[in-house]
Amino acid sequence: MIIEAARMGGGNLLAPASRSVLFKSLGLTILLLAGLWFGLGEAFSALAMPWLGELLPGLPDWAGWLGTVAAIVAGIGLALVLALLIAPVTAVMAGLFLDDIAEVIEARDYPRDPPGRAMPLGQSIRQSLGFLLVVGLGNLIALFLLLVPGINLAAFFLVNGYLLGREYFEFAAMRFMSPSDAKRLRARNSTTIFFAGLIIAAFLSVPILNLLTPMFAAGMMVHLYKMIAATSGDA
Repeated sequence: MIIEAARMGGGNLLAPASRSVLFKSLGLTILLLAGLWFGLGEAFSALAMPWLGELLPGLPDWAGWLGTVAAIVAGIGLALVLALLIAPVTAVMAGLFLDDIAEVIEARDYPRDPPGRAMPLGQSIRQSLGFLLVVGLGNLIALFLLLVPGINLAAFFLVNGYLLGREYFEFAAMRFMSPSDAKRLRARNSTTIFFAGLIIAAFLSVPILNLLTPMFAAGMMVHLYKMIAATSGDA
């Protein structure tokens, strides 16, 4: 079930009917990440560079290379922070485009089923902000766990596997049921949804490809919801 949902979610990325949503999602994801990159760079320049400028004149000439080292370290640090921000960014994109993605999949792959209902704008914004907060805090915890020997990279997959699986599935399920019913359905199938979330986390860990995470995860979870609902009688 999970592998089939992932396969169908991946196939949806290149489907002709999905291209307009793909381009919008990809374009906005890149713009948001670029904005965060420049924003973080400006923040570093405003906060750290004055301090560094005061420090370097007091150093001997042979230590001038410290400025270059600091710039390199800052660049690496910004890249790592940006990598950790990709998961929260996908949360925002999910809230914006999940209904568009779901409508394409439902019309193409489930034409005999009743169509889902798009969430009202206010509820969609609340869900997106909640998703952003939960995933952001989860990845902040994962960042600290990366410093713990024996946990390291596993923390990233476990945290994101749980959070992304839970949130994307509930997004998909709420097109057909109330938020409380979606949570109960997710709880009854928590193991399946967690392992599906691990696939999303693995997708998220691949550079460049991870820019397509909102499209892949939303498509995968729409299919997974349909499969679970059909077997559990909630369709």
